[in-house]
Amino acid sequence: MTLSVSYPNQSRNYCLFDENRIQKKANMNLQEIEDSLKNPNSEGEVLEDLYAINLMLDNGKDKNEVSKLYPILSKYNDTKSPNIQTFLAGIYRKTKVPDAFGPLVKMLIQDSINPPKNAGFDPTEEIGGAILDYLA
Repeated sequence: MTLSVSYPNQSRNYCLFDENRIQKKANMNLQEIEDSLKNPNSEGEVLEDLYAINLMLDNGKDKNEVSKLYPILSKYNDTKSPNIQTFLAGIYRKTKVPDAFGPLVKMLIQDSINPPKNAGFDPTEEIGGAILDYLA
């Protein structure tokens, strides 16, 4: 499978993925995605994995089962990538892993002090929304 991710730009504020590839990943077991996240070849591969996890959750995957991936997902908590931050915030919003609250706040502060350049979107919207869901 060839990696295919188109990053956000000035006219589109979201990533585009090869949907066939994403559907294959979304049908994998979590162990396979965990293995991929341990040693990714690129940011694009991480984004595909995170997007697939989001789809799994949207399609009814048990959030407690996905929560067990937190030790692997947490490796990306200090990322400066607005794309990865946005997908992580979405996953954390859906799973509400208690340990993820602090990193979400850190991301929000980090991005408020040093906003991502050329992102084409504001990741603090998703991060802030996830924080609000934790507080609700």
